[in-house]
Amino acid sequence: MTDRDSTPPSSEREPDGEKKKERVIHTRVPAVLEQELKRLAENIRVPVSNLVRAILEDAVAVADRAGRGVEEGLHKAASNLSTQREAILAKKEKVVTQKALEGVIGFQKLTLAGEAVCAKCLTALHPGDDANLGISSDANAPRVVVCDACVPKRRA
Repeated sequence: MTDRDSTPPSSEREPDGEKKKERVIHTRVPAVLEQELKRLAENIRVPVSNLVRAILEDAVAVADRAGRGVEEGLHKAASNLSTQREAILAKKEKVVTQKALEGVIGFQKLTLAGEAVCAKCLTALHPGDDANLGISSDANAPRVVVCDACVPKRRA
């Protein structure tokens, strides 16, 4: 396309607000396709140019709908994946906290001297906070700290 093709002559320019004239697109097509287009246009009694325009408009509309359908499908898949990921992470946290308290036979109240995280609810605990040290029957088990809210309460 040349510069001449991209800018309409002054006689074709329309004042702002008025409908612009339709543009002409030239293209090469195989002889067989030309014959098929002419035959179809003749059968439905429309000019070949109108038939080609209608076919192009329909093709663009179908491509647009297909693109939107794919985009919607991707959004749904991403949303579903995000939901499943959150569910898996929640299950993982539950399993981790259950295992963290496995083997704990009691809790000793203490005041924290450093940063910690509750092994059950994963709440951040800071120096000076009240917390509870999990006492395990296994001397080699990792130490666990839990907040006051996560310490089991006596049943009434």
